[in-house]
Amino acid sequence: MKASDADILIIPGYTNSGPDHWQSRWQNKLSTARRVEQAEWSKPVREDWVARVAEEVNRAEKPVVLVAHSLGIPSLIHAIPDFRNKVAGAFLVAPPEVENPSIRPKHLMTFGPYPREKLPFPTLMVASRNDPFGSYEHADEMAKAWGALLIDAGESGHINAESGHGPWPEGTMVFAQFLGRL
Repeated sequence: MKASDADILIIPGYTNSGPDHWQSRWQNKLSTARRVEQAEWSKPVREDWVARVAEEVNRAEKPVVLVAHSLGIPSLIHAIPDFRNKVAGAFLVAPPEVENPSIRPKHLMTFGPYPREKLPFPTLMVASRNDPFGSYEHADEMAKAWGALLIDAGESGHINAESGHGPWPEGTMVFAQFLGRL
């Protein structure tokens, strides 16, 4: 699949993805990409975020490819039962441990627990070994439950602009390969 054959939905996490974040850069470069906008980025409400993801998937005109980062991942996962349109695949980056009582801010725990069923579309997950919001072991456990391919990003922090992943050329290459296999 080529990017032009899909509606690419960018699903940011808590506080949105700023202009230097790889998600924003990809959105600007991919003509069929659009962001799932949330009404409240700094005080996320699970039901609202999940509903927005489902709404955007259901208004797509082409097969959908989901690109979720951090809190965008549980929003996507919880929205799956409400999808009416075809999802061709999901590219998940830096899954947070929303069931971990030490997560901050605390209200992010309202996005847990994660469902553990196999996902109904091909999924690739990228996780870091030193992400402050989620351990690699947790990402591995979720990838296995969901039937996702897990890519080890090494010690890459939260894989965002703050951890030095603004342009993230390695991610661009992995995403292009993933699209090519859909």
